[in-house]
Amino acid sequence: MAEETKKTASTEAEGTAQAGRGYSVGAAGTTVKEGVVNSLRGIDEIETEIVSLVRHTVSNAVTATGNVTEETLTVVRDVVKGAVSATEEVGTGLTMTTKSVAKGVVMGVSDVGGDVLKVTDTTVRALVQGASKVGADVGVVARRAVDGVTEAANEVGVNVIDVVRGAAMAAIEAAGAIGNAAVATVKDMLVGVVGGVKEIASAALPKGEQAQLEESSEQLEPSSRKKSSAKAG
Repeated sequence: MAEETKKTASTEAEGTAQAGRGYSVGAAGTTVKEGVVNSLRGIDEIETEIVSLVRHTVSNAVTATGNVTEETLTVVRDVVKGAVSATEEVGTGLTMTTKSVAKGVVMGVSDVGGDVLKVTDTTVRALVQGASKVGADVGVVARRAVDGVTEAANEVGVNVIDVVRGAAMAAIEAAGAIGNAAVATVKDMLVGVVGGVKEIASAALPKGEQAQLEESSEQLEPSSRKKSSAKAG
């Protein structure tokens, strides 16, 4: 009987110890969770503020010039330069702000009736070139820029397929001015973007537009994969 009592006491003590350890880990995990949630909410708020700032700055600046057609691209280049300069001054942040800047630019131009496709091209090129100048990850910046203009196109009701195709080609051409390694990096980062849009759109697009998107996807495909496919054929 005494032996059974000892075993029971030992088991209870073990259970209490495990419960204690479990509680302490749970508390630490909860603390981290709450901190991460608050940080992510903070990031969302910052990104929303940047989109709003860029959108209104672009639309107001273009409107002030009185010439939407001729002055839009000049304003866009200036806005992107300002964003890149800000991250250079702080020492970091371009990969985080790129999407918001690109989205804000496209939405601002759309607000004043500007050419969204031309602006998409100019914005993505300028951001990729800016990334190279400040030593940021060109591939990530290209991907974030394309994500930003795609979101904007979707929200303002512009043809998303045209915007994605134009943005992807602009990113690759801008990377070409940097070097072959940059081109390969950008292509690798963008394959998923174009591929994802292609899958979503395939059920709804006319055959002609599906073919255009397929062509874009093939252009983004890494050359090594193309060679492998050719050999297999």
